[in-house]
Amino acid sequence: MLSFSVLTPYYKEDVLYSEEELNKENEDGISILFYLQKIYPDEWTNYLDRVKDPKLPEKDKSEFLREWVSYRGQTLARTVRGMMYYRQALELQCYQEVAGENAKFSVYQARASNDDNQKAFLERAKALADLKFTYVVSCQVYGTQKKSGDIHNRSCYTNILQLMLKYPSLRVAYVDEREETADAKSPKVFYSVLLKGGNKFDEEIYRIKLPGPPAEIGEGKPENQNHAIIFTRGEALQTIDMNQDNYFEEAFKIRNVLEEFNKERAGRRKPTILGLREHIFTGSVSSLAWFMSNQESSFVTIGQRILANPLRVRFHYGHPDIFDRIFHITRGGVSKASKVINLSEDIFGGFNSTLRGGYVTHHEYIQVGKGRDVGLNPISIFEAKVANGNGEQTLSLACSL
Repeated sequence: MLSFSVLTPYYKEDVLYSEEELNKENEDGISILFYLQKIYPDEWTNYLDRVKDPKLPEKDKSEFLREWVSYRGQTLARTVRGMMYYRQALELQCYQEVAGENAKFSVYQARASNDDNQKAFLERAKALADLKFTYVVSCQVYGTQKKSGDIHNRSCYTNILQLMLKYPSLRVAYVDEREETADAKSPKVFYSVLLKGGNKFDEEIYRIKLPGPPAEIGEGKPENQNHAIIFTRGEALQTIDMNQDNYFEEAFKIRNVLEEFNKERAGRRKPTILGLREHIFTGSVSSLAWFMSNQESSFVTIGQRILANPLRVRFHYGHPDIFDRIFHITRGGVSKASKVINLSEDIFGGFNSTLRGGYVTHHEYIQVGKGRDVGLNPISIFEAKVANGNGEQTLSLACSL
């Protein structure tokens, strides 16, 4: 199996809803919690059954409620939980293969077992899963949020730290700004820093000096990806937005998808980008969300299917495509970041790959969850961004080639 990494750019979006946000009413007198209870009545009933235990502390019940709501919104916590399914799936698959006939029914039974052989199988499975999978979240302003006195920023910092402590294999990259004295001057110096969860706090792993402030040089999101891509490892790289989700059953298919890189297509060329379909999970929120869900499904599934085969003109239209990491980091990265001209940064990654001899495919036997805008104003803003990006594409050198 090929080793791979997942990279998610994050700015200042919600990480985990606070108790105040759960019960805060909008102009119509409806709170997030009340709304989700009406949209997901069966899941709410199941949640109430899980927290009926009288021995469960009230603090834990409060945390479970925050997680229940956050896992049904477009939050970073939902994305991280979904992507970490990859590691769980790999650990389970490795355990079953290593243990063979001696395998227990599940990893959970093996953990509860006192058998030394079972523990050895589990340790080997965990080690191999860590070798094959890496997840990096590029939290560009994590350092600023850590020092900030703003309530929202501090909340984001605390929640990201809790995610690192909850998932030991999660890595967070951010841009650190410092003043270093040299020749009686104190110029600002910028570093790209990689963190992991330690003992109640974050721990620094690597620090790489940058030539300048990334966000001021280029567009925010692609620069957020570009500064952190050095911390990814493996032969493949999946790019994931922070409004996406994953499913445990889909995570088992990742080994099959990665093998597509070894298949020769179009003569002797092997794929450099594996296009994946998306499942829009926000369709039930409103009539506008349902419309956006249908529109997205027609584009990310039906449209891209035709673009890939027989037209062979599919590029990269956004996450969750999987890149040949070695191919792309030696040819300019997964997205272009020049201001204005690269407003639609994703498609330039596809242009770049194709112009440099790459090949883009599309696969529908695996899918990744995706959240879309659910209100009229956000939808209008998104469509305007797409329209502006299309106009800038026609002026770009890549499009003229």
